[in-house]
Amino acid sequence: MSLAKIIWAVAVLAAIIFAFVTFEYAGLILVILGLAGGWFVSLEHRRGVLVAAIFLIAGGAGALGPIPELGQYLTAILSSYGVVLAAASVMIIVKTTVERLTPGASAA
Repeated sequence: MSLAKIIWAVAVLAAIIFAFVTFEYAGLILVILGLAGGWFVSLEHRRGVLVAAIFLIAGGAGALGPIPELGQYLTAILSSYGVVLAAASVMIIVKTTVERLTPGASAA
C-alpha cells in the first residue's frame, strides 16, 4: 500500500472518528491530513477532488440529514471529510501554481 493510500485511509478514518468524538485539535488533524493527501493527488484526479470539496462545503454534506436516526451522523462524517478535501484542495492549488511557474512544469 502506497503512502498516499495510507494517508487517505487515515484521513477517512479520522473524519469518521471526529464526527463522533471532538477535541480541541480535531480540525487541525483533519487539515494536516488533507494537506498531506493533497500533495499526492495525481494530475488526472485533481479536478475531482476540487469538485468534491466544493460540493461538500456548499452544503452537500447536509443532503443526508433528513434520514431518520442516521442523517445527523452521516452529515457529521461528510462535514468532517469536507474539511479534509478543502485542505487537499488548497494543496492542489498551491502545487499546480508552483508547477505552472516552474520551467518544465508538469501541470497542464
